[in-house]
Order: sequence, then C-alpha cells, then structure tokens
Amino acid sequence: MSDVPDELKYTADHEWARVSDADGKQTVRVGITDYAQQALGDVVYVSLPEVGTQLAQGAAFGEVESTKSVSDLYAPVAGTVAARNDALDQQPELINSDPYGEGWVVEIEVADGADLSVLIDAATYGTLAG
Repeated sequence: MSDVPDELKYTADHEWARVSDADGKQTVRVGITDYAQQALGDVVYVSLPEVGTQLAQGAAFGEVESTKSVSDLYAPVAGTVAARNDALDQQPELINSDPYGEGWVVEIEVADGADLSVLIDAATYGTLAG
C-alpha cells in the first residue's frame, strides 16, 4: 500500500501538492507520489524547469527517468516556478527514498485566479493509487 499523507493535495497524474501562504503569496511545493515512485522504479535522472518558467495547469514541465521508463511531470496549478530542487541533479534517488520530503521537485508561485479546486484530497487519491 502506498503512503498518501492526508495534509497534501493530489492530481490524477500522481503528483502531490503542498499548498502554503506566505507574505501574501500562495505557493505549491510539488513532487511525485509514493505510488508513482514505486511504479517508476529506481529514479536515475530528473529534468527540471528553470526558476521563472511560466507553467500552465496540466502542462508538462519536466521528466523523471527511471531504470524502467521516462515519465512527464505535470503542473498541478498555473503559475511561475519559484524554486527547483537542485539536489535532484546529483541525487535523483531522493524521489525514491523521500518522495514527500527531500524528493520534492519544484515550488510554484500560484498565478492569480489559478484554480486549486481541481486538486484532489488524500482519500480520493487513495482510491486512484489503490
């Protein structure tokens, strides 16, 4: 059974999103779920966008390459890349060992009017990742 933390939001594409508000700006830290990293197998490379990249909700913004396959990463919300996890350049396996912590991928500053209601809760995601 995959780990599905209750405090996070999820997408049907197996990304998780940790929404936070600071200094009047809403940000979303994004990663791939435990279910997704298990399905991928050993992650060997992660392609990340540059800080400042504009993302459309649902658009591919990077790739995760494993010993089994290559999978696109999709933006759970529209916004601008505010930070990227550069540790993944040297240690892509962090996605396997700590998908909800040190294995995060990017932080997105949420665009004005972006729709966060499309994100699903842990219980709903749990039925998808079942």
